[in-house]
Amino acid sequence: MTHPPHSETVLDLGTLCEQMRRDILRMVYDVQSGHPGGSLGCVEYFASLFFGVMNHSPQPFDPDGLNQDVFVLSNGHISPVYYSALARSGYFPISELATFRRLNSRLQGHPATHEGLPGIRIATGSLGQGVSVAVGVAMAKKLNGDGGKVFALAGDGEMQEGQIWEALMFAAHNNADNLILTVDVNFKQIDGDTRRVLNTNDLHAKFMSFNWQVIDLFDGNDLKQVKTTLQTALQQTGKRRPIVILMRTVMGCGVDYMRNDHNWHGKAPNAELFERAMGQLPETPYGDY
Repeated sequence: MTHPPHSETVLDLGTLCEQMRRDILRMVYDVQSGHPGGSLGCVEYFASLFFGVMNHSPQPFDPDGLNQDVFVLSNGHISPVYYSALARSGYFPISELATFRRLNSRLQGHPATHEGLPGIRIATGSLGQGVSVAVGVAMAKKLNGDGGKVFALAGDGEMQEGQIWEALMFAAHNNADNLILTVDVNFKQIDGDTRRVLNTNDLHAKFMSFNWQVIDLFDGNDLKQVKTTLQTALQQTGKRRPIVILMRTVMGCGVDYMRNDHNWHGKAPNAELFERAMGQLPETPYGDY
């Protein structure tokens, strides 16, 4: 198992995070469609995962992920940050980010497999289903004697889905201790604050009651905290319980007018706001696509 080939050249993950935020804004702005808020909030998670924590091999891409770590994005609408991480770590040309959400593009609004985009193993975005998929992949690896780990990301609004809790029960009952689920806790969903729309209350206590190992990450936009927490989670695998990281993030992190504003869950900025946002994210040595 190897780290992505570009990881050796990434000397500053913080600078890479700035570039990924630029990628996200450009993708969404260029087609006036997409989900910038949650994508911007999860940049540090994706940078840490794909450039230091997860063992994965971009080239050649193995759809089955045999003997390597696998990632499943359950909240598939934040595909812009996923695509940026995949491109920047070598799964497909960075220039292809310019095709996001365009007709016949491999970069659909939600991750899809029909177009054959390297890095995508399952179509996701129907909220509530991706966690079940991740549990299934984790169980398959255990049954096959495959030592790879399974990482998954879900949203806190997604915790309102009943299928999530069936998957959590199944994972704990079957000792899926090679699974690390992260929940993006930003308290925002398309209709407003999650605590107003449908309050899931104490997720820590709920996961504990479902017999999961729970790790609280209090600042999911602090790169050092994110990477350290993911490494800690890896050390907890193999102990007969699945692991969840409850990661507090800020929706729209990096762009002042998007911060903590649910209205940017799925809305593209106009030209004036786009320039304002890009002005807050200086150009980096990695370069725009």
